[in-house]
Amino acid sequence: MQFNAIIGQEAIKNKLLSSFVKRRVAHTQLFLGPEGNGSLALAIAFGQYINCENRTETDSCGTCPSCIKYKHLAHPDLHFFFPTTTNDKVKKEPKSALFLNEWRNFLEKSNGYPTQKGWYGHIGVGNKQGTIYTRDASDFIQKLALKTYEAEYRVFIVWMPEKLHPSASNKLLKTFEEPPDKTLIFLIAERYELLLPTIRSRAQLVKVPGIDDDSLKQALVHSGQVGENQVKDIVMQANGNWNMAVEIAENLEETQTYFLQFRKWLRLCFKPGNYLELNTFNSELSRSGREKIKSFLGYGLETVHNSILVNSGQADLLKKSGDEYEFTQRIAPYINNNNQKEVYGLLNEAIYHIERNAHPGILFSDLSFKMNNLLKQGRKKIKK
Repeated sequence: MQFNAIIGQEAIKNKLLSSFVKRRVAHTQLFLGPEGNGSLALAIAFGQYINCENRTETDSCGTCPSCIKYKHLAHPDLHFFFPTTTNDKVKKEPKSALFLNEWRNFLEKSNGYPTQKGWYGHIGVGNKQGTIYTRDASDFIQKLALKTYEAEYRVFIVWMPEKLHPSASNKLLKTFEEPPDKTLIFLIAERYELLLPTIRSRAQLVKVPGIDDDSLKQALVHSGQVGENQVKDIVMQANGNWNMAVEIAENLEETQTYFLQFRKWLRLCFKPGNYLELNTFNSELSRSGREKIKSFLGYGLETVHNSILVNSGQADLLKKSGDEYEFTQRIAPYINNNNQKEVYGLLNEAIYHIERNAHPGILFSDLSFKMNNLLKQGRKKIKK
């Protein structure tokens, strides 16, 4: 991973480069920032730069033996630790060392911009959450006891230190405070408040913000996934998160479909004079499959949230534009203090029952009439 492959974050890159030039690289650093901002990619690129044999003033060469090994995340002096749990392959005593191949494949697939959800899905752990165990801490300390193989610096990267088991954290405290000479430890975190104070106090903080809009725009246009006319809306919704920008770009057509469906359904519920048309709509939607029905209902929950923003005078926070923005502004007055809690609960309950194999046709018939009553309640407040 080279600095030139990282989206935006020019200030952070310059700060890291400056610390190296001035020989002021802290031995333990905490890269802190929101998901999708490139914190892990920055840490890997910095490690590659420091150990590059032909580095320039601004980047590693990318072609020396050290850079080639870093590119494949297989340098013998580059060590990763990350949350794991049991799956079909590792049925007991999970730890990072048992998932290294999967980790490298996942990072390659995500281009160095991983997510917890994506990682757990990649290793197939279902709804279980990962942990960095005491076993990992023991491996960490054992690797520290060995000499470097070929690089000037050993680099240890801990992704999501928030997931460190308390006993693992305690075991590593002294290591974080005083690692051996020529050893760099990079902690990649998203939630500062979830880190133990004893860990926070032992690391130099590197705040990594969300990616600036211009860099996101350039990266999206360069990716070729979307047209320039769509980029502005995607960047607005992504809020500095590259992963979210990619997800939105990949699901533009699907999101538009849910918007059109939900708008039509609310209109039919609002004025259900033509019950035949409402019943036909519900029947068609019921045949679309459970996952798509859940996404449709999820879009409804998002609409409730956006209506609350509009009603509380925070329409500037809406991540919508065009027809969706106009729709939100129009529907918001009808989803107010009289009914918003009940509407949210109704849609949430529908998702719960769909997940438990409720009959979609029956569910939507009941849901439609309940929604009609709730919209009437919202209209009463407007008339007052």
